[in-house]
Amino acid sequence: MFEAFFSSTSGFSTLFWVSAVVSVLITGVSKGGFGGLALLAVPLMALTISPIQAAGIMLPILIVMDWVSVWSYRKHWDKRILILMLPAAVAGIAVGGLLAGYVNDQFVRLCVGFIAVGFAAYAVLKPKAAGGFIVGHKPLGALSGFVAGFTSFIAHAGGPPFQAYTIPQGFEKRIYAGTAVMFFFIVNMVKVVPYAMLGQFDTTNLTTSLILIPLAPIGVLFGVWLIKRIDQDLFYKILYGLIFVVGLKLLWDGFGF
Repeated sequence: MFEAFFSSTSGFSTLFWVSAVVSVLITGVSKGGFGGLALLAVPLMALTISPIQAAGIMLPILIVMDWVSVWSYRKHWDKRILILMLPAAVAGIAVGGLLAGYVNDQFVRLCVGFIAVGFAAYAVLKPKAAGGFIVGHKPLGALSGFVAGFTSFIAHAGGPPFQAYTIPQGFEKRIYAGTAVMFFFIVNMVKVVPYAMLGQFDTTNLTTSLILIPLAPIGVLFGVWLIKRIDQDLFYKILYGLIFVVGLKLLWDGFGF
């Protein structure tokens, strides 16, 4: 029974499974209180498999996590932000889906590498003084939504552009968290269509997702436990460093050095 269950995923290397387990656990930790760290998942898995395939494997896992989060924050979210950013995000997903059919893994690996390096740099150097200009700026909100949709499609990396616009709005923390949860729940559900059209829900990917899904709540619970016991600044610095290094490795591979 178990041999038949794992047979469709036997082509993956041991290194892939190590990276996949770490990726899912880190995503769970991110959902457990360390927001933004889920960006590491696809770049880390993309070191061993195609980045599009890595994103396809992660999407069902993210959706399972999203359902839990949606229930937790169902009464705490800002409708105006969703109305502003979601249509643009859907457009960004559509552009990503259209481009995915015409580019190779090397190009996608470069995109994911730039996203990872750019996010790490933004996290360290982000300008706090720009917040006053961003507040209430609807064109910037739509642009952020578009970029969030596109980068979310490419690498489930829509967090940075979403955060860049919404954090300066000064929402109460539950409203901010709930708005982010609702935004990415809808974004992830929309991505199901183009991912299916790209063949990313085949037996291999879905079986791999099924094997990894039980790790998701473990990661979430570990994140909840960890956030009470570790210095968050130090933890973020370590993870940002890892994201930066993985991004550089993807760029190195993408440029063919």
